[in-house]
Parts: sequence; C-alpha cells; structure tokens
Amino acid sequence: MVFNTYAHLVSSVFFIVLFAHAEAYDPLDPTGNITIKWDVISWTADGYVATVTMTNYQMYRHIMSPGWTMGWVWAKKEVIWSMLGAEATEQGDCSKYKGNIPYCCEKKPTIVDLLPGAPYNQQVANCCMGGVVPSWGQDPSAAISSFQLSVGNSGTSSKTVKLPKNFTLNGPGPGYTCSQPVTVTPTLFLTSDGRRQTQALMTWNVVCTYSQFLASPSPTCCVSMSSFYNSTIVTCPTCACGCQNRENCITDSKIQSIVGENTTTNGPLLQCTQHMCPIRVHWHVKLNYVSYWRVKMSITNFNYGLNYTQWTLVVQHPNLNNVTQVFSFNYQPLMPYKSTNDTGMFYGLKFYNDLLMEDGPNGNVQSEMLLEKDMNTFTWDNGWAFPRKVYFNGDECVMPPPDSYPMPPNSANANPIASSTLSASVLLILLVFW
Repeated sequence: MVFNTYAHLVSSVFFIVLFAHAEAYDPLDPTGNITIKWDVISWTADGYVATVTMTNYQMYRHIMSPGWTMGWVWAKKEVIWSMLGAEATEQGDCSKYKGNIPYCCEKKPTIVDLLPGAPYNQQVANCCMGGVVPSWGQDPSAAISSFQLSVGNSGTSSKTVKLPKNFTLNGPGPGYTCSQPVTVTPTLFLTSDGRRQTQALMTWNVVCTYSQFLASPSPTCCVSMSSFYNSTIVTCPTCACGCQNRENCITDSKIQSIVGENTTTNGPLLQCTQHMCPIRVHWHVKLNYVSYWRVKMSITNFNYGLNYTQWTLVVQHPNLNNVTQVFSFNYQPLMPYKSTNDTGMFYGLKFYNDLLMEDGPNGNVQSEMLLEKDMNTFTWDNGWAFPRKVYFNGDECVMPPPDSYPMPPNSANANPIASSTLSASVLLILLVFW
C-alpha cells in the first residue's frame, strides 16, 4: 500500500514537471524563439566593443509597446563605457572612478531600446523603435533590434573574456526564459559593396523561449461563436480569464468618467464582463454557397488602458488549406509541420487596422474570409465549421465547451452537400414511380 502511494506521488510529480516544461513548447510554432547574439567587433585597452542583435524568430508572437527590456549579470567587475542604440536604465555606483566616469557600473544592468527620433549620432542599424519588434511571420526584415556597447574591466581576447550570465528578457512583460550564453562560430559580415567579407572576433548566443503560463497565470483572451443556421450565440465561458479583477473592473456607470482621460495604468483596466478577458474573438459562420462558405471574424478589446500594436490572430481549422480570399486582414498560412496546412495567421493592414484601439467605439477590428469547400470533408455537423484553436498575440484563447457549439437544426440540413444529394435522389424516385 505504501509502495502504491509512493509510486502515485512520483508519477504525479513527474506529470507536473513534464507539464511545466511542455508549457514553453508551442505546437503551432515549434521552433519559435528570440535569439540574442553578441558579436565582439573590436578589442579595447581594457575590454571590447560588441554589437548585440536580438532576432525574433517567433512566427506570430511579437514584442509590442512599451517594448523589450533586457538584462544580465556580469561575470567579473565589468562596466559599460558607452552605448549606441539603447540605454541602461540606471548608471549605478561609479564613485570609485576618477576622471572618465563609466556609462553604467551596475552588476546587473537593465537595457531598453531608444525611442524613435533618437539623435542620429546615438543610433545604430535596427535600433530605436521603442523596443517594438514584429514577429518573423509578419515582417522578417523588421524582426530585429540591435545596439552597441563598449565594455571595460573585461578580458581583451577570446581566451580571457568571461561571458555574461543569467540573461533576462521581458517582452514587454514576463514570460521569457533565457539560456546561458554559448560560444558559437563567429558571425560573418559583408561590406556595403558586397565585395569583402569580415567576421566577428568572438560570438556567443542566448536563446529565449516563451511560456504563456509564466507570462500570466490566467488566460488573456476567449472565443465566442455564432452561425447562420442556429440562433444561439455561444458566449465566452464565465470567468474564462479569471474573476480576480472583478472588484476593479469598469462598470457602465464608470465608463463616462474615464472616457477621454489618460488611462495608462500598471495593471489591466477592464470593462466588467461575464468572461473578464481583455480580448474576445468572435467567429461567425455567415453564409453558405454551393462551393464556398463564408466566415466573419471580430476581435474586441475590453481593456481601457491598452492599445494592441501590430496584433496577430492565429486560427487552426482544417479548411484553412482552401482559403480563397481574406477581406481587410493580411493572411499567411503557417505550416509548423510539412504534412499539415490547417493553421493561418491574420494581422492588420498597415496604417489601417494594425492598431487595435483600447475599449470603446473603436476598440474592435473585423474581417471576413471566403473558403472553398472540400467535398470529402466539409460538413456542418459536430461543430466542424468552428476553429480548433485560436491564439491572440501568441497566447492561446479559451474556447467554449464543444457540446455548446451551434449545431444545425436537424441532421438533414447538417451537410448541405449530402442534403442536396438526398433531395435529388428523392425527386428521381418520385419521377420514376409517378
């Protein structure tokens, strides 16, 4: 009996550990990560000059405003003499220095990107966007952020340099876990004319992966559903994103008092809803044609204190391999595995609806999608027309229970293809026996 109890305890602990590790793995973006690369480009009298490049290899998870924050712990007593393209939030205690004062003496410096419009002599390539970095799937050419720093009190060769450790990355909030730096093959560079190749004196990489569980203990979005063949509107589950904010949410009586004010806060400023989610995604099966069907997607922001810049919506549905046209959203198929093509990313058109405004009359974006029917798989039965998974800004949304999905009124109308075939057969029999 004791052995069985012990075995059960061990298996439970193993499951919890396995679950915790699995949380950082995204099956729809299995190779997604943020890689931080340090390239030592020159040695100095007491250290080196390095270019630090952060590349967002995540297909649909971007870093939105107010941007990324990076940190690390120096291995020895290093200081930062100067920086371009970014800044340290604190200088630290540099009182022991006479004459030249370092830019930053912190043992654990915190670095942020410069804002747009920074003086030209403080810029480097791929800097100064306020820390906002698009996802790789949206814009690979812009999914990069860089800065340059001069490090002192460090080694002056590849054999004496000690790599920083314990990297942290907020993007902009928690959720990322970073590896220890690993020395890799030095990066190769081409000159502007493309005729000469140079290389870094030393390069090391840090890989940061995202966990939704670490980012937020509660979900951040939910999904509601409706259809033309059923009058039922399936709402988001009650307290889908937790009800811990119920006491501080904004009721109808308080809405007028905050409209037009600066609502920037340290926490969510949510409209009181039954689901208590900042974001609701609504999927409406709108029309049925002979060879096509039409879906309307709506995203509503219930947060009075936050605009969503360069938002992304990811949907998994088996019929996305036959998308014919998407209206007013950009669309890109995602194929995490070569054998399947059932996942797509939607995002706003630049300067049109790529900014999802805070809660209010303009706090929503919507689009429609036309899909071609696959005669072998298409059906209205068993909620087939609704998505399997929905992600907003890289976080998985809470779906309604499957048994609550809008269903056809009867089985004869469940599959319009089968229904039309049945009607034709009945008509033929009547003609034969008339």
